[in-house]
Amino acid sequence: MLERARERISQVNVGKITTHQADIRELSLGECQFDIIMAAAVLHHLRGEAEWEAVFAKLYRALKPGGSLWISDMIYHSTPHIQAMMWARYGDYLTSLKDEAYRDHVFAYIEKEDTPRPLLFQIDLLRRVGFREVEILHKNSNFAAFGGIK
Repeated sequence: MLERARERISQVNVGKITTHQADIRELSLGECQFDIIMAAAVLHHLRGEAEWEAVFAKLYRALKPGGSLWISDMIYHSTPHIQAMMWARYGDYLTSLKDEAYRDHVFAYIEKEDTPRPLLFQIDLLRRVGFREVEILHKNSNFAAFGGIK
């Protein structure tokens, strides 16, 4: 995934591209190091709220003034009925890719390994750690693209 990301970004960027493969909770990013940070399918692995806040604060600190963080990830919905409806639709999609066993496999993996948070929780968290502007670029079912500018 990192090599693919490097290829895609290098097509539209002439600057330095740095990729990291590590546990985001343990990764040292320094302060004021990056113009842009992209986190694709990374943050839904975070656990408790303190961990979420610590990582968002770390990403904020790693950005240069005016830098931006862009996230593309799985989300949950705050309203239980909406979450159930979207989860059922996602299940239907997974079943259409292969079969019900595949859907069950993916859902079991998510249950064990992932703890996505609602989009609005993450938007509020971006503001709480210091981002002066936040934007929602796209939201579709259980996935969203969004970010903030320092």
